[in-house]
Amino acid sequence: MSDAITPFTVAIPQAAIEDLHRRLDAARWPEPQTVEDWSQGVPIARLRALCDYWRHGYDWRACEAALNALPQFTTQIDGLAIHFIHVCSPRPGATPLLLTHGWPGSVLEFLNVIVPLTAPDAPDAPAFDVVIPSLPGYGFSERPSGTGWGVEKIADAWIRLMRRLGYARFFAQGGDWGAAVTTAIAMARPPECTGVHLNMPLVFPEESDFADLTEAEAKTVARMQHYQDHDSGYAKLQSTRPQTIGYALADSPVGQAAWIYEKFQAWTDNRGDPEDALSRDAMLDNISLYWLNNTAVSSGRLYWESANAFRAQTLELPVGVSIFAQEIFRPSRRWAERSYPHLVHWNELPAGGHFAAFEQPDLFVQELRTCFAAMGA
Repeated sequence: MSDAITPFTVAIPQAAIEDLHRRLDAARWPEPQTVEDWSQGVPIARLRALCDYWRHGYDWRACEAALNALPQFTTQIDGLAIHFIHVCSPRPGATPLLLTHGWPGSVLEFLNVIVPLTAPDAPDAPAFDVVIPSLPGYGFSERPSGTGWGVEKIADAWIRLMRRLGYARFFAQGGDWGAAVTTAIAMARPPECTGVHLNMPLVFPEESDFADLTEAEAKTVARMQHYQDHDSGYAKLQSTRPQTIGYALADSPVGQAAWIYEKFQAWTDNRGDPEDALSRDAMLDNISLYWLNNTAVSSGRLYWESANAFRAQTLELPVGVSIFAQEIFRPSRRWAERSYPHLVHWNELPAGGHFAAFEQPDLFVQELRTCFAAMGA
């Protein structure tokens, strides 16, 4: 099998955009929710406004141009074409850094952190070569046609990608599914990976912890329960019947928009509206990436492949953790220290949510600089 790395350019056919417009124009809407808040899902007035802007104000070509301004490539790994952004630092000796996104995110989350990571203004700030792959079945990576592409296989593919790029040493970072993949990389212990950073660490309370929870830990347990009771339906559907829900999402741009927009509202650091944390254009860039590539099923299938991936594991590599203010789950340091015996960085941030780099790029960059400097970057 070829190890070739091929330059890639985003070029969505105009016919696909015109089809999106036709479907938005012809959308059949349900009746409004019977509550005033988001507790039944996206309020109809909010989604109508978002989709009206998607139809009449939003410009996908601007997002496409931003992507195409970056060096993008594809390479075959285990028969699958993997898309990735690869930006090298102008500074000699920069440390390679692998960034992995999650669901319902994409490589777009990281666009605003690339320049400060690769070309920092301060001469004493560490500089990085960044490698940002699209998960299999997400964005412009190929969709798996068979089973087996869970987080361990993706981690192996990412290790092989970094080797193929010629890197003898690298750091890895991730949140959401990116945290699961980064954890799997650390569990694999490739000699090239010298440390990892997680903005959603996979550590959890043990039964003995419940007898003496701190106030912050009690709040975290309550948030965990709220997630299970009121916010995890999407995960149950995608981990059990991704194909079935996928028919609706693949056929309706309104449905695809609602499926992701609701998570931007629930998981960002906002005052009630997702637009408090992310612009409409930024959210629609990400929604459009899913729609235009028809990846509702293939992205959701990762939940089916790796339904048990979010569990505590002991990592022997150096680990850094950043807990952003409105992360879904905010574990305590003492829980993390059980799983991460070489915890070299821990910080709890005053702002930001689940989409850390997307929402708070400056804080995210500073966290990575501080973390990886402690690991020898």
